[in-house]
Amino acid sequence: MNIGEAATFSGVSAKMIRYYEQIGLIPPAARSEAGYRHYSPQDAHSLRFIRRARDLGFSVEQIGELLVLWQDRERASADVKAVALSHVDGLKAKIAELQAMVQTLEHLAAHCHGNDRPDCPIIADLAQPAAAPVETAAARKPRKTPLFGADTPVSSRERLSRKPRS
Repeated sequence: MNIGEAATFSGVSAKMIRYYEQIGLIPPAARSEAGYRHYSPQDAHSLRFIRRARDLGFSVEQIGELLVLWQDRERASADVKAVALSHVDGLKAKIAELQAMVQTLEHLAAHCHGNDRPDCPIIADLAQPAAAPVETAAARKPRKTPLFGADTPVSSRERLSRKPRS
């Protein structure tokens, strides 16, 4: 099928199909002698998989991981579940952040007289310096620690605790 047919079948726009191909999420499409893209039924099903994953809010990186797991018939379902539950944790953190925003705005709006006077707690709050961002579970990503070298956490602590040699 051509790109338009693949787009209709999968629910992914032709522009996004080209983008997914460009970033390597899907392999480059086969080309006709005239240079038109041609997609196999498997390609179209992969695009449909991507569309469904996007509908559930997975990032492009997570979708790439899920595609690899989907195509690996030897995979453990625990690996798929781990990706899904990690995404759930991120969604819950976003929900909590959105709820906090709603509460703040509701509070500010409740204290705004909404009259002809210029005094407004909403504007006053927006004009305040930004508070330091609160680190959420979603924002905390495991840091990759170098396996070798002087910059590993243990060697850094050791280096700081050592007394200079005379």
